[in-house]
Amino acid sequence: MAANKTQPTPVSPADFIETVEHPVRREDARTLLALMSRITGWEAKMWGPSMIGFGEYHYRYESGREGDFLRTGFSPRKTGMVVYILPGYEDYSDTLSRLGKHKLGKSCLYINKLADIDLSVLEELVRAGLDDMEKKYPL
Repeated sequence: MAANKTQPTPVSPADFIETVEHPVRREDARTLLALMSRITGWEAKMWGPSMIGFGEYHYRYESGREGDFLRTGFSPRKTGMVVYILPGYEDYSDTLSRLGKHKLGKSCLYINKLADIDLSVLEELVRAGLDDMEKKYPL
């Protein structure tokens, strides 16, 4: 069985953020780095070439596939910021209705720029995602 392609790397998240070309996205990434470091209490780590992760967990599917992945994190992409709120199975619709302008994937939150959202609501979402992770994958 193939290993998970997204693995931790030795690259510094702060150094990676400085390579983000778009100035608003770069500043938003600095803000999220500080916010998520404070919320989680964990040191940020690069996962693959563009994901900044906090904490990790080991998963094992019924198929036998297993691996390690970040508990929460974000990625400053060219088209916007992606926030990974894992595992993404709970209904956060009430909280999301207060967040501001965003799009949602299964466990990803897509934000164009942080100025479009309420950061205190984002903090609620990150904490809720971590609480859900703790239930499914205890530390």
